[in-house]
Amino acid sequence: MIEADITEDAFLGGQLRLKQKRSGHRAGHDAILLAAATEARAGDRVVDLGAGIGTAGLALGRRVAGIRLSLVEIDPELAELARANAAANAIAAETIVLDVTADAQAFVAHGLVPDSVDSVLMNPPFNDPVRHRGSPDQARHIAHVATEETLHAWVHAARRILRSNGVLTLIWRADGIAEILAALSRGFGSLAILPVHGEAGRPAIRVLVRAIKGGRAPTRLLPGLMLNEESHVPKKEVTDILEGRAVLPLAEL
Repeated sequence: MIEADITEDAFLGGQLRLKQKRSGHRAGHDAILLAAATEARAGDRVVDLGAGIGTAGLALGRRVAGIRLSLVEIDPELAELARANAAANAIAAETIVLDVTADAQAFVAHGLVPDSVDSVLMNPPFNDPVRHRGSPDQARHIAHVATEETLHAWVHAARRILRSNGVLTLIWRADGIAEILAALSRGFGSLAILPVHGEAGRPAIRVLVRAIKGGRAPTRLLPGLMLNEESHVPKKEVTDILEGRAVLPLAEL
């Protein structure tokens, strides 16, 4: 990669500095919200599936010291940036170049054996190809556009590596909530769903979901998170989350 094609950007109010490609998929609020929704404790084995440059996993690693973090990414260039970002921020993490939809043997070859992980977080590609024109940039297209099988394949991978009662946290587009419920219907329960609204009076644009492998508790729909005031100014609670001073309720259940 040419240095001129790389930017260095601040996240978590400057607590995390990440290098990323100037073009293609760019890290943003979704990854930080995902990290803020993820529960973890020191000593937990945590896997960020589809980690990109490592934004969500490293944001979690900045908040919770002592986790055993693995960043899984299909694109070798993004994986290399994730590796460099972990080192530059002094956050211990292994980076694995792997297709999330690969079979169990491929995961085992990288040390991700069944029933071995405490927590998985993921931000899968979620744009519907029927309703969203794919980007001509191939890396951006892969990062954003889902096939009919994408979510099921990613959830299957998470279910396989999670231990019993392990936690999956994911972010997805809000109008795809039925797809999420269908994908999680096998092997997961105790769902908690947090709608995310861009502004008051508008439908949710994202949902954050926490699911337990083997959980049996009823599904809970939490009060929605409003990103902006009516004046379009970001709400203080959201600013606190994005700058690493607070977490979302899903991380405290």
